[in-house]
Formats: sequence, structure tokens, C-alpha cells
Amino acid sequence: MIGLWDTTGNEVVKALAAERRSAGGVASGMALTLIVVVDEKRVREAEAAATIAAAAHPCRLLVVVRSDVERDRNRLDAEIVVGGRLGPCEAVVTRMYGRLALHAESVVMPLLVPDVPVVTWWHGEPPEEIATDFLGVVADRRITDSAQAADPIAALRQRAHDYAPGDTDLAWTRITPWRTLVAGAFDTTQARVTEASVVAPPSDPTAALMSGWLKARLGIEPTWERTDEFPRMRQVQLRCANGDELTLTRDDSIAVFRRTGQEDRTLPLVRRPLGDELAEELRRLDADQVYAEALGAAAGITGLDQRPAQRVHVWKDPATAQRAEAGVTAHAGATANE
Repeated sequence: MIGLWDTTGNEVVKALAAERRSAGGVASGMALTLIVVVDEKRVREAEAAATIAAAAHPCRLLVVVRSDVERDRNRLDAEIVVGGRLGPCEAVVTRMYGRLALHAESVVMPLLVPDVPVVTWWHGEPPEEIATDFLGVVADRRITDSAQAADPIAALRQRAHDYAPGDTDLAWTRITPWRTLVAGAFDTTQARVTEASVVAPPSDPTAALMSGWLKARLGIEPTWERTDEFPRMRQVQLRCANGDELTLTRDDSIAVFRRTGQEDRTLPLVRRPLGDELAEELRRLDADQVYAEALGAAAGITGLDQRPAQRVHVWKDPATAQRAEAGVTAHAGATANE
């Protein structure tokens, strides 16, 4: 491991090359570059998840921590690990302070592995528009997590408005086991589904995407039965034209599958670690058309998969935006007191 304090991007590139040589090519076959955008307080959590994902997908891991963009002096600290505590990958953890944090691409771009896909993952509240973050514009695949937002359902709708092929969300990844079990129920029947319902908390983005998926696949409008009794999606129920009812109910790490005229079955439905969810999304680096259809159906927007895959970078200065918002708030308060 090499630690560089108050350094430059050029020194980071040189140190990474030196560490690779000293490690003897521990991680020579890179499948992709994974850029992780994360706050300081969640760096270890992101590193743990990326370590699990890197075990299945050898990659160069670039962790970007932006801090204190209004600091007068720019500073770059970096930690370089090759084949060490972060598993079989090359990792560079960069901490950027001051205005440098708004131009993270100047440090990251020279560190990208040549001729392999780039994936950017935001471990935290997703950006309102991915085009305002160059680290998202440069990526072939972009992973957000609407569950991290203050209003997950609103964040999911924003993901639909901002969608471009190559986008995905970990809320979608979390319903893969649900979708697998529901789809498997139709291996032995051709009955048409006429009604569907989902039981889940009102702020659960997985329930919104599950409803969107059922709507897109079955051509029906599912009912969302909102409840605060459970922390996450509890049940999916389907009613068929022949009178059969199929119900899948989560109970901790298992699911009970009930079907008219058949014995109840107990099936595994484990909540996976974050690293396993990330690894699943790294298995495919093309656009996920099924996700686009489910997201569009959930948000009431059609044709998401027909949009251009490339974005044009839109410059946004969060420090300026915060000052402007504070000015508007102060002006409104002064007006109210007059």
C-alpha cells in the first residue's frame, strides 16, 4: 500500500504504476474500471461491497471522495492498494478537497484502464441529473440507488426522467429474486393474469419497480397496497383468468408460495449483501431493456430504451447553487418580516 498526501494526479499515476510492478502483476487482467462516488463516512462500506464485486469481476477500483468544495486551497490525498485488503483488484482511493473536488475527472481519467468498459456507482443519494457529473457521462454503465434518497419514490421518478440506456438502480437489483420466483410460477401454467397486487411500504422503490415490471410484462395495472407494518416489500399476489391465485409472501429470509389447489411451498428469499447486488449489476455492461420498461411503466413514461445512450456534460457548481438558494431563502425571510 502507498499513501500520498497533498499530492498531484501525475504522482498518483506514477505511484500506481510502481505498485503494480512491485506486486508482480497481481491483477493484470482487468475486466472493467469501477468508479465509486461516495461520502467520507461511507467509504469503508463502499470498499467492502466493491471487494466482494471485484472477486467476481477483476477491476481497477477508483474511489472518489469529494469534500469541502468551498475550501480555499485545493488538496488531493490518495491511497493505492494492489492485491491487498481490497481483494484481487487495483484500487486507488482519492480524497479531493476544495475546487478540485468539482473536477474529479482530471484525476480519474488518467487512471482508467484502456479499452475496457467504465462503470460508475454512486453509493449515496443519486445525482438529480447524471449529466452534471462527468464521472457519469464518461461511464458505459451507471449504477444509482434510489433507496438512499430522502424520498425514494420521487428519486425513482427522477431516474426515469433522466434515464439513458446503460443506467440501472440497485432497487431493481434487489427484486431479482422476487422476479425469478414469480416468473418460475408460470413454468407449469399458461393461464392469463388478470389482476395483481403488491403489499409494501409507501416509500419502497422496489415495490414501485415490481409494479412497473408486472405492468410492462403482463399489460395490467397492479394495485399497490401500502402498509407500514413491514420495512420492505412483503407480498406479491396474482389472479388468473381461470380463477387461480398465486401469492408470494416474504417472511425474513424465506418466502411462502401459495397457489390455488396446491400445497404451500417454502422458498429461499434472502436479502443479499450490497457487494452481491453490485456484482450482479457488473455481470452485464449493455443496456438493460427490461429495467427500462419497468422503470418507464412505474413512472408513466414510454420509450426510455429508445433514448440516446450518450449524455453531454452539463457543468454545475454545487457551491454556487447552495449560496444562491441561501440568498433566496434569506430574501424571502426578510420580505416576510417587513
